[in-house]
Amino acid sequence: MPLKKIELSFPSEVLEMLATTYQDNADVIKEAAVLELYREGKISSGKAAEMLGMDRFEFIKYAGKKGIPFIRITPEELEEEVRLLEKI
Repeated sequence: MPLKKIELSFPSEVLEMLATTYQDNADVIKEAAVLELYREGKISSGKAAEMLGMDRFEFIKYAGKKGIPFIRITPEELEEEVRLLEKI
């Protein structure tokens, strides 16, 4: 996949906070962007994993730890699924 570079500007206090927690700010920002794209459903778990250099199941587990569920279903959809299963 061809890579494009972008330049970002952040307030110094944000970069200082990142620097105390993470070694490479660029990797943290890339990870955040990929996780958000996945959370929004704009990329698949496989694509997200590829972009972060993980295997798919490792990414799914990691995203779950970050509060992004793999299975996305509304309570209404779940109720409908249960009703359909009860009919079987």
